[in-house]
Amino acid sequence: MKKIFSIFLIVFILTSCINKEKVSDEVKQSSGLKSYTVKDFFPFHPDRRMKYEGIGNEYAEKEVLVDYIAGDRIQLRTINPGTEMVQVYEIKNGELRIVYYEGEVYYRDKFIDMNNDKSEILLKEPLQVGTQWYINDGRKRYISSINKKIKLPFGEVEALEVTTEGKDYKTYDYYAYKLGHVKSVFESGEMKIETNLETIEEKAVLTKKVKIYYPDYNKDRIVYKWETVDFSTNDTIKDKLEYFFKKPPYENLSKILGENTKINNMYFNSNDNVAYVDLSKEFISELNVGAGLEGDILQSLVNTVGEYYNCERVSITIEGSPYESGHISLEDKNPVKVEKKNTIEIK
Repeated sequence: MKKIFSIFLIVFILTSCINKEKVSDEVKQSSGLKSYTVKDFFPFHPDRRMKYEGIGNEYAEKEVLVDYIAGDRIQLRTINPGTEMVQVYEIKNGELRIVYYEGEVYYRDKFIDMNNDKSEILLKEPLQVGTQWYINDGRKRYISSINKKIKLPFGEVEALEVTTEGKDYKTYDYYAYKLGHVKSVFESGEMKIETNLETIEEKAVLTKKVKIYYPDYNKDRIVYKWETVDFSTNDTIKDKLEYFFKKPPYENLSKILGENTKINNMYFNSNDNVAYVDLSKEFISELNVGAGLEGDILQSLVNTVGEYYNCERVSITIEGSPYESGHISLEDKNPVKVEKKNTIEIK
C-alpha cells in the first residue's frame, strides 16, 4: 500500500472566469484533432490560477499558478495541503514534457532553464487514439480518447484522455482544449484518487510575506518589517527587493541600495545551501558611509536574502567579483552568516 501511495504522489506531482460555453462550442465544431497541436491542449496563460478539488486523498486537492513563461517553456507552481513545488514543462517537436521538478520550494525563483537528468513525455502528437509511447521506467502511455465527455466542478468539457499503465495501477489524465490539464485519476485495486478542476482565475498573483531588514543606525540596531509581496507571471524577487531596499518605511532607517544600484542576479543553490547575490558596481560608489554602517547594511542585506531562502549563509559579489569596498572585503568562498540575534520587528 505504501508503494502504491508513493506512485500516486509522483504521478500527481508531474502532471474573473473563462467562458465555458465558448470553449465547449469550439471543441464541438471541430471534426477532428488533426489540425490541433499539443499547445492547444496545454496552453501557456500568464497570471492564471487553476484550483482543483481532491477526492480520495487529502493531498489530491491543489492549486496551480504560473511562475514564468519563456519561449517553449512554462514554470508552474503547485500548492497542496502538504507542500509547494515547481515544475517546468516544455513543448517542442510535438511533445509536452516535464523537464524539471523540485519539491519544498516555498520561495519564488527561476527554475525555467533547468533540467532534471530525465524528462518525461506527458502528451504527444499526433493527437489521435492509439498514439503511444514509453516513459523512462518502462510504463506505457497512450491517447485512449480524443473526445471524452467529463463532468467537473468547473463544468462539463470534452477532453483528450491519456492513459498510463503501471504495475498494479493505471492513471488517466485529461487535457481540454484551451484549458489544459483538467482532471487526473489514479486507480489501483479498490483505491481511486481524483483531482478535478474547480475554478480558473485570471489576473491571479502569488502572494508571499517577506521580512525586510534595515539598519537603524542611530539606535545601534537592525530592525525588520514584514511586507506583502505580490508576484505576477515573470516577476522576480530581485526586482521586488530592489524596491524595498531603496525605500525604507521610515526616515530614520538606512537604505540598503542606492538609487542607481541594481541587483544583477540572486538565487539559491540547494547543493551548498548558500544564497548568492550579485550587485552592480554602483553599490560601492553610492555607499558614502563609514565601516560601521556599511557592516549593518551588508548584514541587513544578508538577513533579508537568507530569511527569504531559509538558509544561513549568503555570498555577496560586485559585478561577479569578490566584494571589496575599502572598508570591508568579503571572500566569495566565505559567505556571510545570517545573524538575527537582537533584531527587532517594527510595524
